[in-house]
Amino acid sequence: MKINKRVLTHAILWPVVAIASIVAGFIIYSELTDYKPALVENILASGEGQHNAVPTDTSLVFYTWNIGYCGLGKEMDFVYEGGKMVRPTKELAKKYREGVVYQLTTLDRPDFILLQEVDSLAKRSYNDNQCKRIALSFPQFTSAYAINHNVKYFPLPLFHALGKVVSGQLSLSRYQPEESVRYAYPSSYRWPKSLFMPHRCFILSRFKTTNGKQLILINLHNSASDDALKMREKEMNPLKDLMIKEFAKGNYVIAGGDWNQNPLPFDSTSVIKENQAYCIRPGIAEHFLPANWEWAYDPDVPTNRNVDKPYHKGQTPVTTLDFFVLSPNIELRFVQTIESGFNYSDHQPVGMVVKLK
Repeated sequence: MKINKRVLTHAILWPVVAIASIVAGFIIYSELTDYKPALVENILASGEGQHNAVPTDTSLVFYTWNIGYCGLGKEMDFVYEGGKMVRPTKELAKKYREGVVYQLTTLDRPDFILLQEVDSLAKRSYNDNQCKRIALSFPQFTSAYAINHNVKYFPLPLFHALGKVVSGQLSLSRYQPEESVRYAYPSSYRWPKSLFMPHRCFILSRFKTTNGKQLILINLHNSASDDALKMREKEMNPLKDLMIKEFAKGNYVIAGGDWNQNPLPFDSTSVIKENQAYCIRPGIAEHFLPANWEWAYDPDVPTNRNVDKPYHKGQTPVTTLDFFVLSPNIELRFVQTIESGFNYSDHQPVGMVVKLK
């Protein structure tokens, strides 16, 4: 039997054209709905924080924690980091969400809390508004939320797509800030990958102090993964310039969050030996900040674990990515990673006590 070449050509060509049209249409839709924040945006802080000035005659308590959208507890691996799972089951998601809220609300005397990867509307967290849930758990705090990942539909994995993601950073404070501002980092993936990846930023909150100066508090979440090395370098320089500029004015400066880099100096051999600790290479430049600035972190306990497999202590590689940087006019009194066994997130919280000199 002879096969009509025109029919055969059409049989092959039309499915290809149809698939190409769908892909092109999706790219155009993603371009039209792409999240394009301004370089600088004011954030309307909400809540009932104290209106009095931040005291300089007493200790202040800070925490930072990447909560991993309440979806990366110890039972989880993650498909984008070499694992198999896209999101937890509903039961695990509930367990992680309740665990995160419990751990936050039982922190010891917090004055300021910096959180990263807080979902407000995402398929991966079953559309739970974690931002609102956490803010309502701190009725006497103000909250400032900045979106850094906003996509209508993340298409991968192909048959189990991540879907819609709206996520960001949340700053909670016992004191009312004079202003909170979202600063966009000057970094981005190449198109079309940039349509689906986070638009990194940091939140700068400005508080008046009792001695007439200002406390500048920065909540950051820098770019992750090996292919983001150049992006992290672009992110660090404007951050450094702003911190030095504010200190030169006489203000107090604290930057904390998930840096996706090790602090200076970090030695993986100092981490408690039952952990499989490693260093991120290359690290932050040795003279990134003047010598009198302080890197506040716990050298003994890691803050982050790999998510290519579920967590098993002593087997899962760990490192330290979450820490604070302090200007020279701030006295560090205590810093400690809170060992949570990575039960509810792939990060562990870090607590710090300081006094403004």
